[in-house]
Amino acid sequence: MTAANQAQEFVQREDKAVYETEQPVLYSVENGIATVTMNRPGFNNAQNSQMTYALDAAFRQAVDDDSVKVIVLRGEGKHFSAGHDIGTPGRDINKEFDRSTLWWDHTNKPGGEYLYAREQEVYLGMCRRWRELPKPTIAMVQGACVAGGLMLAWVCDLIIASDDAFFQDPVVRMGIPGVEYFAHPYELNPRIAKEFLFLGDRMSAERAREMGMVNRVFSRDELADATYEIAGKIARQPRMGLALTKQVINHVEDLAGKRTGMEAAFAWHHFAHVHNEQISGDLLGGFDAKGMVKANKAEAAEKNSGEKA
Repeated sequence: MTAANQAQEFVQREDKAVYETEQPVLYSVENGIATVTMNRPGFNNAQNSQMTYALDAAFRQAVDDDSVKVIVLRGEGKHFSAGHDIGTPGRDINKEFDRSTLWWDHTNKPGGEYLYAREQEVYLGMCRRWRELPKPTIAMVQGACVAGGLMLAWVCDLIIASDDAFFQDPVVRMGIPGVEYFAHPYELNPRIAKEFLFLGDRMSAERAREMGMVNRVFSRDELADATYEIAGKIARQPRMGLALTKQVINHVEDLAGKRTGMEAAFAWHHFAHVHNEQISGDLLGGFDAKGMVKANKAEAAEKNSGEKA
């Protein structure tokens, strides 16, 4: 291979991540229920790779523990998860990790291969692993469940939400057709999924329940007790019965096209990344975390102004 070809084959990127914690995920077990807690409350539980791999390890620990019958996924602090980390000091997109799937390391790859390989591993690949783990999972959602936060909630078997929770996927603003784990038309019916993505508006917990995306809604004060009461009831069921029930319902979803549709959506998602880079020089269309928050606030202010008028 010539030096020029070698340069095109591999690139060097600097890892500038500075972590605020060595424990981005907390884990505990009580009464047959494993609790997996996202622990970056200072950044609204934005998911960097450090957190994603820690979640994978926690789910593996829960599966390996025969005393665990049910898994509850929750977020520390005000919000469940504000999505993928696109702007904190701990954004570690250029850090190499010991991988969980058979995709190669992304950090030194050029062009579209860079994000495609990374997101096959940490987003699509891991979310599919977590959806298919044989023990029942419950997402306990409070506050924001945005973009990548949706992916974590959607891989769970049940979603229990506080009445002040909201759900949102605003990434069409970036020129991207929804998050990588594209379950929108299965969590919502197709017409509502289009509205959800086209407008990028927040969906309240109550409307999400009406649409079938959320199982039950409680006040924030009642949320934890109600969630663990449900988890405890599930934990009294036979382990194999729960596993088989989960498998058959997941299988029926896949027969309806969920897995193959997600493959196509993932490809279009990455076409959008490459298109963004070609026309703007940025994979995310010029948006970072602050830019997305600013745009959200501006839209909320405009909506409130219109309602008052």
